[in-house]
Amino acid sequence: MKTAGYYANAREDVVAELPRPLGRVLDVGCGAGGVGRSLRAAGATHLTGVEVHAESAELAREVFDDLVVGTVEDGLASGELAGPFDTIVCYDVLEHLVDPYAVLRDLLTLAAPGGVLHVSVPNARHFSLMRDLIFRGTFGYTDWGHRDSTHLRWFTRRDIATAIEASGWHVEAWAPNTFGGHDRTVDRLTFGKTRELIALQWHVLARAPGGRA
Repeated sequence: MKTAGYYANAREDVVAELPRPLGRVLDVGCGAGGVGRSLRAAGATHLTGVEVHAESAELAREVFDDLVVGTVEDGLASGELAGPFDTIVCYDVLEHLVDPYAVLRDLLTLAAPGGVLHVSVPNARHFSLMRDLIFRGTFGYTDWGHRDSTHLRWFTRRDIATAIEASGWHVEAWAPNTFGGHDRTVDRLTFGKTRELIALQWHVLARAPGGRA
């Protein structure tokens, strides 16, 4: 069972990567509102959230201007998620979806011209996954974290960038997340050549067609 912190994580470091101003923001998988608070502090003018975990969604109500309780797919199909949004964030969400590619395409229809999409996903090339597969003969699912048993999809940096581009967004940048920089020494000593293997996550920034460059 996931800890309360899983739904309450504020992710200030990831929000710090967003271009300003944030404008109207959609937080897909908003949890208990931790990221919402970071987005508000960063200048979001209007916050809409969608969260499938009902207990967490109730806690998020005090943070968000609008909140949809249910899956992002249902929110998109019902029209409850009404754009346009200047910024759309999907932090630790796409890997849980049956068809993240369709969701990425649908989210594009909610984006303002030139609107921003920011996602974070676990790195499928992390050395620990390959180590366990090769030397231990197991993938090693866990209740939460990098190998969360509810993950349905896995992405390398190239995979997630390709998926976003194929959905009609234009990828502008990506960045690794090593959660505190514990592997910075390895990254420096290998001149960045091990980065794809030590990044726990990839953050990808993309933009909708039109609007500001």
